[in-house]
Amino acid sequence: MSESTLLRTPLHGEHAALKAKLVPFAGYEMPVQYPSGITAEHRAVREAAGLFDVSHMGEFEVRGDSALDFIQYVTTNDVSRLAVGQAQYSTLLGHEGTMLDDLLVYRFADWYMLVVNASNREKDFAWIDQFADRFGVQLRDVSDRFSLLALQGPRSEEILRRLTRVDLDAIRYYHFAEGLVDERRAIISRTGYTGEDGFELYLQNEDAAPIWRRLLDVGGADGLIPAGLGARDSLRLEMGYALYGNDLDDTRTPLEAGLGWIVKIDKGDFVGREALVAQREKGITEKLAGFRLLERGFPRHGYPIQVHGQSAGEVASGVLSPTLGLGVGMAYLPVDSAKPGSRIEVVIRGQPVPAEVVRPPFYTLGTVRS
Repeated sequence: MSESTLLRTPLHGEHAALKAKLVPFAGYEMPVQYPSGITAEHRAVREAAGLFDVSHMGEFEVRGDSALDFIQYVTTNDVSRLAVGQAQYSTLLGHEGTMLDDLLVYRFADWYMLVVNASNREKDFAWIDQFADRFGVQLRDVSDRFSLLALQGPRSEEILRRLTRVDLDAIRYYHFAEGLVDERRAIISRTGYTGEDGFELYLQNEDAAPIWRRLLDVGGADGLIPAGLGARDSLRLEMGYALYGNDLDDTRTPLEAGLGWIVKIDKGDFVGREALVAQREKGITEKLAGFRLLERGFPRHGYPIQVHGQSAGEVASGVLSPTLGLGVGMAYLPVDSAKPGSRIEVVIRGQPVPAEVVRPPFYTLGTVRS
């Protein structure tokens, strides 16, 4: 996609004014970092707070008497367990059981919202839209109506409280509420992707820039700074959170990705169920596993992995952890080599670097609420 055809979020002007480094991402021109740098932004989120623009994400609205049945059919988790004001992590599968996307499902009083990855927005909508008539639901892509800010870090609640009368303490992890932020309507959720406490603000587009500026203003004394996609990636990797396109894709199933906990086989029929039942009975041959380098190095995406000197895959995601000071990452490994404590080697610039398989999260001191 050429630079002239890249989309821009309603906060593009704010990023430009802050002299962010803008790069193509999922069809958008997005800030990868600000002059403060990725490491400083990462540490701000771990120690104080960071503010992210994630308005490129996609939002679908589902309405109708059979909305629950529809979402039960197109996603793997059990949506019937959701109370009003609760969110859920899930996946969309093809008929072969492989992942078309991972997503969040929000339950409102009389409708549902699906939040999907920006790069998959059109593909996802086309896929689930083919089932809409069968269930008689009204499915709409409302992505262009929403801007999305993510305020993350241990001081995020204290900062946000200055701009809202919503009882933030009552919003538990993976729950949300509707209310006013600086007298502007917002959906306030508490899901997070960094390992730290924080909130997501779904806003009308015209309200995004004013709220962005107000948050930075009222939170500046607490250490709040804008943060880009670079820090978002290193933060999520320290927690072992999967990223679609790196750790998840349409060649892998949730069982291989270690996401069996969001696959509810017993809930009834859903897209891909038969394929997963068959795979579970047969057993998987590879599994997504975390690893840490035992020597200094940066395990970048695509680097080869060896087990006993033999090729055994490649790095799906990797980073030199700013917090831990060592290389960590994730990779699909043969099942026998994916057990914690197993030794592997990551080939970095032609040299095998020893690594140990460990169970994420790599960083365990986060303030995220469970």
